[in-house]
Amino acid sequence: MAELKTRPETTSAAEFIASIADDDRRSDCEAIAALMQEVTGAPPVMWGSSIVGFGRYHYKYESGREGDWMLVGFSPRKKDITLYLMAGFDRFPALMQRLGPHRTGKSCLYVKKLDDVDRAVLRDLVRSSVDAMAEQRVDR
Repeated sequence: MAELKTRPETTSAAEFIASIADDDRRSDCEAIAALMQEVTGAPPVMWGSSIVGFGRYHYKYESGREGDWMLVGFSPRKKDITLYLMAGFDRFPALMQRLGPHRTGKSCLYVKKLDDVDRAVLRDLVRSSVDAMAEQRVDR
């Protein structure tokens, strides 16, 4: 079975965030990092070269494949800031409706800038995702 390419790294998440050239994007990422650390109680960890993750859970599929992954995280991509919320979004329709401008993938939330979204709703989404993963009895 192939190993995941994206794994926890020893590089500094704080240094990664500080290296973001755009002042507004860096400020947004600092705020997201603070929010995710507060909600999870976990320190930021680099996952690969461009994802800052918080917490960890263990998954195991029926196929036998298993591994570890972050509970929540984010990455300052070129077009958007991508937030990774492992519980997905289908179970949180009311929050998603109140969030503000965004796009989603399976577990990815794409926002242009933090000022576009309601920060209280974003905090509730992060908390709800972490709580939902805990209900699935995953390792933190």
